Amino acid sequence: MLTGKLRNDIDKLWEKFWTGGITNPLTVIEQISYLMFARMLDMQEDVAERKANRTGKPVDRLFPDTPEGQLLRWKNFHHMGGKTLHSHLKNKVYPWFATLGRVSDENDGLGQEGSAIQALGHIGEYMQDADLEIKNESVLTSAVEMVNELPLTQSDVKGDIYEYLLSKLTTAGINGQFRTPRHIIDAMIKLVAPQPTDVICDPSCGTAGFLARTMEYLTRVHSSAAGIFTDEDGNQHYTGDLLEPYRDHINRHMFWGFDFDTTMLRVSSMNMMLHGVNGANICYQDSLSKSIKEHYPRQEENFFDVVLANPPFKGSLDESNTNPDVLGLVKTKKTELLFVAHILRSLKLGGRAAVIVPDGVLFGSSKAHQQLRRELLENNQLEGIVSLPSGVFKPYAGVSTAILLFTKGGTTERVWFYDLQADGYSLDDKRTELKGEGSDDLPDAIAQWHTYRRLVESNISANAINAAFGDKTQKAFVVSAADIAANKYDLSINRYKEVIYEQEEYEDPKVILQRLKGLEREIMADLDELEGML
Repeated sequence: MLTGKLRNDIDKLWEKFWTGGITNPLTVIEQISYLMFARMLDMQEDVAERKANRTGKPVDRLFPDTPEGQLLRWKNFHHMGGKTLHSHLKNKVYPWFATLGRVSDENDGLGQEGSAIQALGHIGEYMQDADLEIKNESVLTSAVEMVNELPLTQSDVKGDIYEYLLSKLTTAGINGQFRTPRHIIDAMIKLVAPQPTDVICDPSCGTAGFLARTMEYLTRVHSSAAGIFTDEDGNQHYTGDLLEPYRDHINRHMFWGFDFDTTMLRVSSMNMMLHGVNGANICYQDSLSKSIKEHYPRQEENFFDVVLANPPFKGSLDESNTNPDVLGLVKTKKTELLFVAHILRSLKLGGRAAVIVPDGVLFGSSKAHQQLRRELLENNQLEGIVSLPSGVFKPYAGVSTAILLFTKGGTTERVWFYDLQADGYSLDDKRTELKGEGSDDLPDAIAQWHTYRRLVESNISANAINAAFGDKTQKAFVVSAADIAANKYDLSINRYKEVIYEQEEYEDPKVILQRLKGLEREIMADLDELEGML
C-alpha cells in the first residue's frame, strides 16, 4: 500500500498532467510508465556493470557502448531541459524501446554482449507505438524530476507505485476498461494458492492485475523472517528471498497473459517488469480466436497449472472466427461461456482455475449453458462457487457475479458454496471502504474454503464433510453433484440455500380496529372542543 509523501507526489504529478492538457488517464499512466521504464533499464545496466567489475566478466549490455548508445541511458539525459529533452526522448529514446526483446547483433553495437536485451521478452513489439505525448515542456521536466526521485530500487515499492497509478483507471473508467477490484483478485489468489513452480495464465489479461498480484502474493508468502523489514513509515516490505531457486522459472516461464489491445499489452508488460518479472509472456492474441491454434498451439491446450481470470462477459462472437475446439465443448456465441470452455482446454490435467462469471452462467437455461455446467460437473471437478454481492463491480456494472473454482479432470462429488454478502466496501456507486463486524466476508470465505479443502484432501468420509458443511442455512455449505444434476445442473446458490423464516405475531384485527376507533373518537372530541372555542 502506497502512503505518505510518495502518494502525494504522484497525485501532484497527475494534476500537472491534467493541467498540462493530458486528461486521458490511460495516456497519463502510459507517459509516466515510459519514464519509469527508461530509468529502470538504466538501473539494470548499472547492476550489470557492477557485477562485471566484480567478476571480471564481460558486461551483459542493454545499451550499446557507443556515445549515442550511452546517451539513451537515464543518467545521461534526465538532466537535459526544455526542447532538448523533448526531442531526445521523442526521437531517440522511445524509438529505441521498440528494439527491446530481440536478438542482438553486431549492427546495434551490442554483439555477443547483448543477451540481456533479448531477456526482455515481447515488450519491444508493444513499444513500436510508444510516443511522447507530453507537449508542455515544464510538465515533461517535472515528470522527469519526479520519476528520478522515485524509490525504484525497492522492488515491492515500484510495484505499489504502478498499482497506485493503475487504480486511477478505476476512478476514471475510460473506454470501458476498468480493473477487477484488487481485493477480489487477492481473494481469488488466496483461494487457489499458486506455487512458485506453477505456470500461470490470464487469457484476457488487461493490465495484468492477476499476474502482478500473484507475483506479490508469492513474494509475501516466500519471504523468510530475515527477508521482511519495516520502513520508517511502519510499512512492512517483503524481499521474497526464498524464491531465489525459482527465479529463472518466474522470470521466463511462469506468467502468461493474452490480450488483443496493444495499449493494455504495453501497460501489462511494464506492470510485470515493475513487479520484478522481466520476461513475462505477455502476448497479442484473442484467446477465443481460431488463430491461437496457429500462434500458440502448445498453450491453447493442456498447458497451464493455474488460470486466474475475469474474462469479458458482454457481447457475442463471430462463430466462423472462433476456435473450433472450444465450440466443440460448448456451441454458443456467448463470450462468458466460451472463455470458461477455453480455460478448461488450456489447463493441464489437475490444473486449477478461479474465474469470475456472471450469474447467468450458473442458471441459464439454454442448451449451451446446461452443456457447459454438465461438462464442469461430469468431466471435471467443480469444487467451489463463491457468490459475490451485485455491487462488486460498481460504478461500472451492477451485474451479479460469482467465482468458479474448478480443477481439470476427474468427476465432481459435491460443490462447496459460499454466500458472500459483504466484500469490505459499500455496494453503492461510491464503494466506500467499510470497517467493523460483518463488513467483510472475504477472510471468512478464504478460511472456510481451506478448511473444506483440508477435509477433502485428507480423504475424510462424506458424512464427516456433511457434518461440517451440510447445514444449508450457513454461509458455507456443500451440495452433492447428484442434487445439482437433478436440478438441470443449476448452480445458483439460491436454489440450494435454505432460509430460516421467523414467524411474526400480530394482534387480532378486531383489537386493532377497536384501537383505531378509539383514536378517531379522541380526534373528534378534540375537534368539537376546538369548534366550541371559536
